[in-house]
Amino acid sequence: MFNFRPSIKAMFISSLVATLLSACVEVKPWQRGYLAKDEMAWQVDGLESALNKHITFSKEASSGSSSAAGGGCGCN
Repeated sequence: MFNFRPSIKAMFISSLVATLLSACVEVKPWQRGYLAKDEMAWQVDGLESALNKHITFSKEASSGSSSAAGGGCGCN
């Protein structure tokens, strides 16, 4: 496809790798403030989410990924 000299290929590949690796940075604790806001959470209320999972598991016998056994009777 491309007939470049090996040195040009090596420079291109190394610059591509350097560009891709430059996006990998460690997030500092003071930069995590925005991600820690309630609006960014998957479930805003943890207690309500746990109760909804319990009700769904007990009534419909569909536990999702909780790896618990039991039927729809609620007698786990």
